[in-house]
Amino acid sequence: MKQLTVISGKGGTGKTSITAALSILSGKAVIADCDVDAADLHLLLEPEVRDSGDFSGGKIARIDQSKCSRCGLCVRVCRFDAIEDFTVDSVSCEGCGFCFHVCPEGAIVMESTISGRWHVSGTRAGTMAHARLGIAEENSGKLVTLVRRKAVNCAEDEGAVSVITDGPPGIGCPVIASITGADLLLAVTEPTVSGIHDLERVVGVAGHFHIPVLVCINKCDINPYNAGLIEQFCDERGLAVVGKIPYDPEVTRAMIERKSVVEHDCGAVTAEVRLMWDKIRPMLQE
Repeated sequence: MKQLTVISGKGGTGKTSITAALSILSGKAVIADCDVDAADLHLLLEPEVRDSGDFSGGKIARIDQSKCSRCGLCVRVCRFDAIEDFTVDSVSCEGCGFCFHVCPEGAIVMESTISGRWHVSGTRAGTMAHARLGIAEENSGKLVTLVRRKAVNCAEDEGAVSVITDGPPGIGCPVIASITGADLLLAVTEPTVSGIHDLERVVGVAGHFHIPVLVCINKCDINPYNAGLIEQFCDERGLAVVGKIPYDPEVTRAMIERKSVVEHDCGAVTAEVRLMWDKIRPMLQE
């Protein structure tokens, strides 16, 4: 079983649309939506939930009033002003635990909080593991790891040949959690100044973990000059450009119909995505 993670240095490059299309073309893969801060792969694949559960990403403090001597030490040491009238404001509390350690009465306890929910669902492309963080919640890296583990377990149970992961954008903790242990990365970029810059950053992160990277230039015809710079960068780094997808408003119409670009006639876009999958598929079977 091989793991392919689709990543991008910035949001809005078309990463999720490409992940959905590759999942449909695979037909034998388990899918993982690891963009848990802004999960939207479910909008295209319309999952039917089979199993779900709560995710606890951190802890917050609670003061046991029966033990509290109201000495005020916790109020003085809290840098987040989360304690007022010896009651902890759950929104302001960052869960650092400083008050817990300094309380002379042992009146403060650290309690786990529910930060989101994970799901394992069935879709027309196969089984999908996905999740969503609660509003303003953190520790998405831990939730990404949980989603990937659920996907791998499903793949092992089903005898799937691969796991295709929609990774989060950027280069932070959630991205690292989504690529660690992956066999192959597909970096989706676009021919803009920010697209080029962020591609360089995400390739650097992948290089740190020694994971091979393929590159897809989405909307390649909106700026041929910048597209050429991306190809030059890839050539210098020894990276294969496996896809050069043109811009087509039909892609937006496909999304409105909740279809991937290989389920809706998007002309050259559909053809190019199929050609790209033909290049990627042998690498997942080696």
